Amino acid sequence: MRGGSGRALLAVVALASAIVSVPDPAAAFGTIDGGGQRREHERITRAAVACAAGTGSDGDCFEPLSMAQLAGRGQKFGGVGAPDRTEVSVPAAHCDDADYLAGGYPRTRDEASTGLRACVDHLRRRFREAVGLAAGLLDGEGRIMSAEVDLGTDCVLDSADEQRAKCLSLERFGRALHGAQDFYAHSNWTDSADPARPTGPDNPPGLDLPAPSPVLDLSGSGTRAVPRDLTTGCFVLADQVTGTGVCERRITHAALNKDNGLVDPVTGAATDPTTPRGRVADNFAKAVTGAIVETRHQWREFQAALAGDYGQEKASLMVCALTHDDPGTGCRAQPPVVHRSGRDGTARTVVALAVPGVLAGAAILLLLLRRRRRAPR
Repeated sequence: MRGGSGRALLAVVALASAIVSVPDPAAAFGTIDGGGQRREHERITRAAVACAAGTGSDGDCFEPLSMAQLAGRGQKFGGVGAPDRTEVSVPAAHCDDADYLAGGYPRTRDEASTGLRACVDHLRRRFREAVGLAAGLLDGEGRIMSAEVDLGTDCVLDSADEQRAKCLSLERFGRALHGAQDFYAHSNWTDSADPARPTGPDNPPGLDLPAPSPVLDLSGSGTRAVPRDLTTGCFVLADQVTGTGVCERRITHAALNKDNGLVDPVTGAATDPTTPRGRVADNFAKAVTGAIVETRHQWREFQAALAGDYGQEKASLMVCALTHDDPGTGCRAQPPVVHRSGRDGTARTVVALAVPGVLAGAAILLLLLRRRRRAPR
């Protein structure tokens, strides 16, 4: 199917299947509670960049309400879950369909690398959109606009009615993080093959490499080299270990993914893997660790991109606005927050008038002292 209505229908079908049945592994690290998923994306994101309980943000972590907009909570997906609402049938959004196996495989290394670069390009677009939308956090004088960062109500994903710059920027950044996290669940970057079985489409070799991956250069524009044996899985909605349809005789998402298990949202500890590849050795834990490291790396890259586009002073204020639940008080060390009431403008006017007043008073006092000295004794 083509167009937005087709993708929306596929998303509904996929999500309904996950909820009402016990399916083969889902299309990515989980976004919901149910159908074998345990909100893995949310928990990974929280483990990576949420502030410790009871502490405020220093710019490296997100306070609770802001974290909820990025990671989701309860039944709400958050920015990082957004691709599972509208891009479930877009392989590039999840780093799928970049499969390859040496020796008589139906696809060449170049074809697989093209699929992987499609993923990187897609995530780069989301990353750059997030950077661009952050400009809306500040007014023309470089001050935070209160209406653009207000979290009195949760952000509304995928809605034309949602105009808050904080919501829009966090959603796009969350979409970039979703695919970057999926790279570790859907590829063999961090994992290892089952030593008890022969190498093949259902048991491709693992690379056992650390994160962050240089392949996921989301802030750059160049083309990174792809390791020869790097593979992700071919995905169709009827996903199964033995490929079907266009995935026949290929490495499938079902055979390779490490999507599901229990992730501690505070420590990032990963236990109870439920997918075949995830249960091999500590593959699930390695995928989760890789995703957490990558998430932190991309947040640092995002801050650097803001500084590159807007300068360090404005970038620091943007980061403060994105990470603090109440930038009006949490960003006091920064330039003042602009409220529609104009109170900040009034305060600055009072200060501006007070300074000349003080100077005038000092001048009068100096004049009186001089006259006193000149008076006859």
